[in-house]
Amino acid sequence: MRRTRAEPYVRRMALTLTEITPRLHQLDFSIGQAYLWRDGEESTLIDAGWAGAADEVDAAIRSAGLDPARLRRIVLTHAHRDHVGCAQELAERHGAEIVAHRLDAPVVRGEAPVPDPVLLDWEAPLYERGITVVPVAPPTRVDREVEDGDALGFGDGAVVVHTPGHTDGSIAVHLPRHGVLFTGDTVAAVEGVTLGVFHTDREGARAAMRRLAELAPSVVCFGHGVPLTENAAALLKAAAEAA
Repeated sequence: MRRTRAEPYVRRMALTLTEITPRLHQLDFSIGQAYLWRDGEESTLIDAGWAGAADEVDAAIRSAGLDPARLRRIVLTHAHRDHVGCAQELAERHGAEIVAHRLDAPVVRGEAPVPDPVLLDWEAPLYERGITVVPVAPPTRVDREVEDGDALGFGDGAVVVHTPGHTDGSIAVHLPRHGVLFTGDTVAAVEGVTLGVFHTDREGARAAMRRLAELAPSVVCFGHGVPLTENAAALLKAAAEAA
């Protein structure tokens, strides 16, 4: 892979791991988060952080008391570089399955370009900073393409919730039996719970956010921001109504 200016930083980064529940941890990459879910001795990643950070992810998995070799799948909420990240390297190391929505899979594989977002004026400098700092993810295989409502095989019944708007193939991941929702970048929690940024279809993202609020989760994990573990359903509903 072509080296990027950000790559040496990634290899030195101190990845922060935070327990959210006994079966759920957040991996904080400073720009963007990924999540580790545990099913017994096996684990699932929701998103894969930054390219070049596979060693740090492995160390984080070990620090959670799990063996990286038991990583079974990596579910990508969408095709942006801070979510695809090191999925390919982790999958090759550990035999994990990479999962993405059918509409974003060609972008993940490098067969189609990353769609340009429609930026608000205040979003433009944030977007430019992100693409400067975060390394480009390499073309990454997708082993399973999913659709709305598909079962994901972990978390006692995790299912796909298609949330087009951030990208055409954006998804959330819902674990109904645990009340846990992973929103991807449709929703963010930076200075409060809000509609996310850098959408290709802002109205579509608003509609997706309202759909997620209807799920009334007790734990909400965002692509960017601190997870909600208290009063989560009410806060998400209020944010969706205000978006």
